[in-house]
Amino acid sequence: MSTPTTQAPGGRGLQGSVRQRRADPLFRVVLAVAASSVLLLLAAMIIRTSIEAWPVFAKEGIWGFLTGTEWSVGTSRSEVTGSYGAWPFIYGTLLISLIAIVFAVPLSIGIALFTNELAPNWIRRPLTSAVDTLAMVPSIVYAFVGMYFFRIEVWAPVGQRIADTPLGEVPFFSGPVLLSSYWSAANILAIMILPIITAICRDVFAQVPADEKNAAYAMGATRWEVMSKIIVPHSFSGIVGGTMLGLGRALGETLAVAVLIGSTRDMTSSVFQPGDAMTALIANTFQDAHPEAIWALLAIGVTLFFITMAVNIVARLIVARVNLRVGGGATV
Repeated sequence: MSTPTTQAPGGRGLQGSVRQRRADPLFRVVLAVAASSVLLLLAAMIIRTSIEAWPVFAKEGIWGFLTGTEWSVGTSRSEVTGSYGAWPFIYGTLLISLIAIVFAVPLSIGIALFTNELAPNWIRRPLTSAVDTLAMVPSIVYAFVGMYFFRIEVWAPVGQRIADTPLGEVPFFSGPVLLSSYWSAANILAIMILPIITAICRDVFAQVPADEKNAAYAMGATRWEVMSKIIVPHSFSGIVGGTMLGLGRALGETLAVAVLIGSTRDMTSSVFQPGDAMTALIANTFQDAHPEAIWALLAIGVTLFFITMAVNIVARLIVARVNLRVGGGATV
């Protein structure tokens, strides 16, 4: 005697279930291919650029290329005849990026705390929209506004005031203050990365449990104490992640830096003097470069890639260490 089977109306219940089970492995394969394609593209970029740049690394040595200070471009099409030391450009890139982070991070944290905890509704939304709009402004607009307004009306006068104080006796802040300089490039980068860090800080601050804040208020804590001792420490790993994301943007910015940094091969100790950066060098010289110079510029690009990758690795290690120490928290 046969046992009756249960099926959906139309007799398609079991058939549909079988199709779904058969589709699951295919779906996993499609997702795996999509995910691995990113790694394949990245590996292809690294391998291809490294192969093209290898003659420069072979002649100068990797350490010699990274620490050398002479950049004398040859015109050969088959061998490396010039001298290539990338340290002035690495120094300029790291200097302006770190200055931008020093300026942008405190301001971003302050804006995020104000919009989340202090601002009334009538100003919160317009302020949030204004900060988010800054992230959508093209680099060329930042470059022209910085070149024709900020560096003349704001950055140069402020820099001159700093140079006229006792800080001006320190070589790092010594004058004269020039319009195109590390100072101008760092300030435009600070403006450009401000909305990125602010948006992330705003999100991680919003994830702080309300019970923790209410408990602090119930114990008599002020708003300042709640923000400084509850919200910011709880969100520290997220702040670090946002900072590193902003640093990555600063390291890779090209057009605004190329316009404002001055593009001189002389590496000076004063932040108010012109210099050069890795991205600016590539943007300013690639179009008219000979094959040998292109190999050197590709070597600069490979170096910048590994610097950015090192920054990301350090950020992950810092976030992981903080999470282990504080037992979690908002992350990016």
